Amino acid sequence: MTRLALPLILVFFSALFFAAAFQASSQSPPTPAPTPQSGATASAQPQGKITAYTLPPELYRKAHNRGRIGFATRIIGFFYGLLVLWFILRRKLAAKYRDWAENVSRNRFVQAFVFTPLLVLTIGVLQLPVDLFQESVSKLYKISVQSWPSWAADWAKAQFLLIVIGSLLVWILYAVIRKSPRRWWFYFWVISLPLLLFGIFISPYVIDPLFNKYEPLSTKAPQLVPELQRITRRAGQEVPPERMFWMNASDKTIATNASVNGFGASKRIIIWDTTIAQETTDEILTDFGHEMGHYVLGHVWKGFLFFAAMFFVLIYLGYRTIGWLLARSGAAWGIRSLDDWASLPALLLLMTLFGFASSAIGNTFSRYQEHQADIYSLEVTHGIVPDAGQAFARSFQIYGETVLVDPDPNPVSVFLFFDHPTVTDRIRLGVTYDPWSKGESPQFVK
Repeated sequence: MTRLALPLILVFFSALFFAAAFQASSQSPPTPAPTPQSGATASAQPQGKITAYTLPPELYRKAHNRGRIGFATRIIGFFYGLLVLWFILRRKLAAKYRDWAENVSRNRFVQAFVFTPLLVLTIGVLQLPVDLFQESVSKLYKISVQSWPSWAADWAKAQFLLIVIGSLLVWILYAVIRKSPRRWWFYFWVISLPLLLFGIFISPYVIDPLFNKYEPLSTKAPQLVPELQRITRRAGQEVPPERMFWMNASDKTIATNASVNGFGASKRIIIWDTTIAQETTDEILTDFGHEMGHYVLGHVWKGFLFFAAMFFVLIYLGYRTIGWLLARSGAAWGIRSLDDWASLPALLLLMTLFGFASSAIGNTFSRYQEHQADIYSLEVTHGIVPDAGQAFARSFQIYGETVLVDPDPNPVSVFLFFDHPTVTDRIRLGVTYDPWSKGESPQFVK
C-alpha cells in the first residue's frame, strides 16, 4: 500500500494520508545498482567518475515519457477521485447504504460495520481503473514484476484493512459528531493522534507482513551486519541485529530500497533483498546511513508533529465548510444532517479538495527531511566508505537508469508530488558535498 497514493476513501484517511506521507519521509527511494551480484561485495560500476545525473538519449526519452505519464496520471487521478465521490452522492448510494445499515440493526456500532464496508468497496471498485492503469505502466516499463494474481491479492488485503480500520474510525467519528456538533473536529483530531501512533507502532508486526516477507538480516545476509554496525556505532545509535531485517521485494519489483519502520520498541531497519543482490557494500552503507539520519535527527517525531498540525488544519476546514455543502446539496443527495452516515462522502469530498493543497505542503516538508538525511549519510559514512560521495551518487545514477527517472522532471510535478528530492539534486549533493576539504564543520556528524 505504499505509499501510496493519496487515500481518498474515508474521512479518517486524512489522518492515514499523513501517516503514509510520514512513513514515506522515513524512507530513502530505491537505489538500484547495475547488475545482480552476490553478497553485496562485487563491483560492476559505471566507468568514470560521476559528476552529474545523465542518461543516454534512448533512456532519456523513455524516462521523460514515463515522467509525463506519471504526472498526468496523478492529476487525472485526483479529479477522478472527486468524480467518484460526486457520483456516489449524486446517485444517492451513500443514502441507500445508510438505509440498509439502519434496517440491519439499531445499534450504531453495527451500522458502522455495515455502512462503511459498502462505501469502501464501492470507492475501491470505482477507483480500480486508475489502480490498474498505474500498475500496467509499471509493468510496461518493466519496473513491476509482480504477477497480476499477486497484485490482486494485495489489492484485496488493502481493501480488507480499510474496511476493518475504517469501520472502527467512522464509528468513532460519528459518535463524536453526535456528542459535540460544534467541536467534533477537535475531539476527533485528539482521538486520532494516539490511534495513528498505535497504527505506526503495530504496522511492522501486523500490517507489513501481510504484503511482504521479512526475515532477520543476520540470517539472510550475516556479512552485512558487522558492516552496518560500524555506521550505527559512529552514529551513536546501537541498533541490535535483531532490529535489522531483510525484506523479499524481488517478487514484485526490480527497485531496491532501505527503510526505517515503526517507532519505539517496534522500530527497525529494513534492507530489501534487491538491494543486497544488486548493490555493493559501499552503496548499501550509504543507504543505511540515510536511514540512520532519520533515526538520529528525530524525523519520526518531528514528522508526526508536523503532519498532526496539518491534519488539524485540514479537519477544521472540513468542519467550516461541510455545513454549507449540506445546506446546498444535502437534500438532493438524501442526506438528513451531518450526523447521518450518508454525509461521509460529502465530508470526504471537501477533505480531498483541501488535502490536495496540504499534500504539496507535506511533500515539501518531506523533501527537506530527506535532504537532511542525505547529508547525514554522506557525513556518517565519511572515512568508513572510501569515497562516500561517489558511492552515494553511483547508486542514484544506476537507480535512474534502472527505473527510468527523468533527469528534468516537471517542476510542478516535483512541487506537488515528490516526497524526496529529485535524483538530479541528490547526485549533485553527493558529488559536491565536501566540507572536510574546505576546512568547514559538517552539519550533523562532527
